[in-house]
Amino acid sequence: MTTKLFWNDPYRTELDTRIAAVRGDEVAVEETIFYAFSGGQESDRGTLGNHAVLSARKANLDIFYTLESGHGLQFGDPVRMTIDGERRYRLMRLHFAAEIVLELVCRCDATATKIGAHIAADKARIDFRTDTGIARLLPEIQRQAMEIVDADREIISTYSDRAAQRRYWEIPGFARVECGGTHPRRTAEVGAIELKRRNPGKGKERIEIRLAESDRLEPEIPLVSCVTDDSG
Repeated sequence: MTTKLFWNDPYRTELDTRIAAVRGDEVAVEETIFYAFSGGQESDRGTLGNHAVLSARKANLDIFYTLESGHGLQFGDPVRMTIDGERRYRLMRLHFAAEIVLELVCRCDATATKIGAHIAADKARIDFRTDTGIARLLPEIQRQAMEIVDADREIISTYSDRAAQRRYWEIPGFARVECGGTHPRRTAEVGAIELKRRNPGKGKERIEIRLAESDRLEPEIPLVSCVTDDSG
């Protein structure tokens, strides 16, 4: 099982670890800070042992990273892992903005059901199936989302089932949601967001979420992790 340090320290950008398995061009490591695509959130970008990571995938409780052919790494080799910290931070912020928006949409429209999502570094999107449409709700959703962001609420992120590697996030008094992505420590880190409605088809709605162009937040690296449990 790969120990996933990106959960209890999502701000970390470098890690010294060891190769735990080699399957041709794919390798696994003992511990990792490199998130693999899941739940719509894109994989991190970075290097492993000075080799560019071409892709990352989950395999049960492990993560495998594809490197270029001929990487030469072997079981037990010490390696340094690095990720693009600026991109990770944007993914964290957009991911959590999408989580807030999704929760608010489902509260404002009882017929809305999430049917898809994608979190990239330039924007996030959430797709819904709805009987009523969300155009008229968008201004209120934007207002409520920014209230939560501006309130600088604590974001708890921890296990609901450690053995099965299931996680959740919680803003006390607002929501608790099952989610295995990376999250900031506080809602204010999301910063100003802009919402835009799209209509991809009959009975379907899409909300696109972008960070405001004037928003250039930098991660405030915590002196101690905001989560006290050990990652698995």
